[in-house]
Amino acid sequence: MPWKSGTVMDSRLEFVRLVEQGDLSVSELCRRFGISRQTGHLYLRRYREEGPDGLKDRSSRPHTSPGRSAAAMETRIVALREAHPRWGGRKLARRLTDLGIDGVPSPSTVTEVLRRHGKLDPAEALKHRAFERFERSAPNDLWQMDFKGHFATDRGRCHPLTVLDDHSRYSLGLIACADETDATVRRHLTTLFRRHGLPREMLADNGSPWGGSGATGYTALEVWLLRVGVRLYHGRAYHPQTQGKEERFHRTLDIEVLQTRRLADLTACQQAFDTWRPIYNEERPHEGLAMAVPASRYRPSPIAFPEHLPEPQYHTSDVIRRVHHDGATRFQGRRVKLPQAFAGLDVAFRATPADGLWNVYFARFLIAEVDLRDQKTKKATVRKVSEHLSGLSPV
Repeated sequence: MPWKSGTVMDSRLEFVRLVEQGDLSVSELCRRFGISRQTGHLYLRRYREEGPDGLKDRSSRPHTSPGRSAAAMETRIVALREAHPRWGGRKLARRLTDLGIDGVPSPSTVTEVLRRHGKLDPAEALKHRAFERFERSAPNDLWQMDFKGHFATDRGRCHPLTVLDDHSRYSLGLIACADETDATVRRHLTTLFRRHGLPREMLADNGSPWGGSGATGYTALEVWLLRVGVRLYHGRAYHPQTQGKEERFHRTLDIEVLQTRRLADLTACQQAFDTWRPIYNEERPHEGLAMAVPASRYRPSPIAFPEHLPEPQYHTSDVIRRVHHDGATRFQGRRVKLPQAFAGLDVAFRATPADGLWNVYFARFLIAEVDLRDQKTKKATVRKVSEHLSGLSPV
């Protein structure tokens, strides 16, 4: 405070004595000493209550610090952080709340606790680029699957197969595989289908073993999924954000599991995956779910896996043709080349409103369009039907 002359204590004592004399008003003396009326009355009150000691400087620190957590709470926060070194303030605060602990501080206070205890990684201060999220409206509407990049173990390589429910972000499968073949994927998907039921659709990228080749390509895996009753969609080429949830899951797996240890073999990898997957599903708050856990939003599918693959059924008005070993069949006197993955199976030709254009179905799935309007060369033009994801909505 700007006192005009002498030491601070001398000026305050002089101010009080002059007020006590009563010759000048408090307002006038405050003006002369260069202090506010509020400050003047404050020092008068302190002097009358405590004597000269009441005029001494006092710390501006509050008597209590409601923003500073109690020691026991700080111990809990630090212990949970040590158990999950990559969780930040928001996840830790939500997890402590989910555990039923009273008096959990705000995420920002939790972050401050981490900072005081030297638990805050400077890299966590980096800002993440915002992006628009999309999700299906219900569990099992869409599953995403992919192989995470393979990595070396002490005895070989591990190819993690990951399967994620789009709506809930629930990790349905996290499997340590020795390869990325059709047979491996089919075997593990069968296990997941038996356990969780069938999704309506699945999403994968265009690489092996997911994607077909050429304009009419289908893989044997795709055809098997169609027979089971599941349509497989593919992300746009060079657009990994189509499978953003899988990409984000892979990054979390990297940070929380793979970067922290050296794994000996596939058995050790699977043990590590089996330990971490329940934590991810049931304990780790997910920012994309408003800090809920994936298990809170996931329910098994009511559609059971068919243990025996059903033969496709068609309408009586359809024209049925068997696909030969080379993927070709005959229709209206022309050779129609379809994907070889349908060899030995029946497909249905179904007329469209346009003369000379036919849709080709396998079971209930539209797989191709056939154009027979070229009367000059008598060739049949086959086009694979565009596969666009449906039912996505921003959140």
